[in-house]
Amino acid sequence: MRQLTLVEPRRLDWSEVGGPGRQDERDAIVRPLAVATCDLDATIIAGRTPWQPPIAIGHECVAEVVEPAAGGPERGALVSVPFQVSCGECSRCRRGHTGNCESVPFLSMYGFGAAGGDWGGFLSDLVRVPFADHMLAPLPDGVQPEAAASVSDNIVDGWRLVAPGLEEWPGSEVLIAGGSPSVGMYGVQVAIALGAARVVYCDVAYERLRKAEALGADVVEGYPERLGPFQITAMIAADPAALALAARSTAPDGVCTCAGIVFQPETPVPLLEMYTKITTFRTGRVHARAAIPRVLELMADGRLRPEAVTDAVLGWEAAPAALADNQGKLVFSRRRGVSQAP
Repeated sequence: MRQLTLVEPRRLDWSEVGGPGRQDERDAIVRPLAVATCDLDATIIAGRTPWQPPIAIGHECVAEVVEPAAGGPERGALVSVPFQVSCGECSRCRRGHTGNCESVPFLSMYGFGAAGGDWGGFLSDLVRVPFADHMLAPLPDGVQPEAAASVSDNIVDGWRLVAPGLEEWPGSEVLIAGGSPSVGMYGVQVAIALGAARVVYCDVAYERLRKAEALGADVVEGYPERLGPFQITAMIAADPAALALAARSTAPDGVCTCAGIVFQPETPVPLLEMYTKITTFRTGRVHARAAIPRVLELMADGRLRPEAVTDAVLGWEAAPAALADNQGKLVFSRRRGVSQAP
């Protein structure tokens, strides 16, 4: 079968590899139909992360079940496949901490090469999914694969920026310091869908500011020293200034979530101010599988429209050239009649 592999920075090739086989009754074999770029993919492809080639690319997808697992979605079902591998039964999974499943090696993920455990990537003809009765999340009726492709990671990442805070502080104003193609935009959409009184979005890129504005946010160019205060703040940009803005702009007893990866060994954080305000600070990876049902519910209700964030839907064969120098949010689809030019 074919698999798209990053062989060196900015060079991706289709390669022939052995097809996956089921190893357990809980395994399923799926055929990816719509694969989205993660906001981190451009950095990985450019060679600016610790994750080095060769890497089978793609960790956000909607797939069709080809060989079902015992107790899992049936053959032909359309499913969202979380990028993290989890069993659904260990103590951490039962608590919703599916990003740290105890049944698989730490950081088991699709699309990160050896660092993720060589599970392969979703820009492949077929993929083995373990624990499929737990892992695979069926798409609700009416939700299109291209719209839901990023539910695997970036959309649920945007959800966790704001949803837990809005559960604690319903109707609050929200500040998001963006800086990547999609996660902050999904955060804007989710905050509005969940009843935030106002969403303020900050960024250094004109195109992202205009997109956030079109989604309903008030926008601020750059990362000022502080704004607000806001009960709920979040940052995505790989920029210490964005982290400082979010932290300083958090109101007393507020929630500040850091979803950005700052590739610096030492990053200044205004801890004294956060301490005096009794700030709740959250950082780290999203627990993707636990959040997927909440996101799919918002999509099924029409309150979340991820397609408004996508820059282009392209054909499957366009992936190598499009990914080599991509800075936007792309979806690659196998389905006929859905691809469109940027």
